[in-house]
Amino acid sequence: MAEGVEVVEDFYGVYLLYCINPKYRGSTYIGFTRDPNRRIKQHNRGRKAGGAIRTSYKGPWEMVLIVHGFPNDISALRFEWAWQHPYRSRRLRNVCEKPRKQNKYDFCLQICSHMLRTKPWSRLPLTIRWLKQEYTRDFPVGLEPPLHMPVAYGPVKPIKVTASKDIIEVLQQIDEMCFICERMVTQSDKMRCLSPSCPLVAHIQCLASHMLEKETPGMLLPLDGFCPRCNCALLWGDLVRLKRGCYQKLEDEDDDHWAESLTQVS
Repeated sequence: MAEGVEVVEDFYGVYLLYCINPKYRGSTYIGFTRDPNRRIKQHNRGRKAGGAIRTSYKGPWEMVLIVHGFPNDISALRFEWAWQHPYRSRRLRNVCEKPRKQNKYDFCLQICSHMLRTKPWSRLPLTIRWLKQEYTRDFPVGLEPPLHMPVAYGPVKPIKVTASKDIIEVLQQIDEMCFICERMVTQSDKMRCLSPSCPLVAHIQCLASHMLEKETPGMLLPLDGFCPRCNCALLWGDLVRLKRGCYQKLEDEDDDHWAESLTQVS
């Protein structure tokens, strides 16, 4: 593996391409991928190699920015669609039309900045990664990413993670009882700690209530907190990603769904 390449588990990312072909220079393209290294090769090899119709025969393209850390492909695809269609997304109604003098690349970055500060994306544990140093830009004043979203630089290598049989057997032997309220936990209402060695099992609502103790009063969804069993630092978005499926059946009003399910604990 090349030096400086960051390995990321269970990768779901939405990327921005920039065209360096003199004939189409300045053109952009937004897409979703689980493997950015393979995807950029497909775009530059054309439609027959798996590239998109809009990028075929217009390259070469550079993948300059990628936002990753989404809990699953559904969440990432929603982000991709809204970034591609800012005027059609109901969450971006406050976004102004592109000024004539502003180039398309800077406008795409401006839209992304708005999105990172807009629910539900502002609550996710996302990473903003610049892949090409020469294309980096400062975020507009007042549109900087939330503090819990790091800005990273350099290439990334995605890897898939599967639990070993030994870990699965150990987890199956643990009593399925909520550590917080000491009541039985069903599979659909169960959350675990991110630490592989921590045996925490808790109801979604119980764990959310525990993590909300340090948040601003009135908030229904926590951003971060600590495990009540091993005291390790946790991000709510990472817990949801670990659980899997929590976002997959939600419609565009996913924040309203979570807020409704947690009103009893706030």
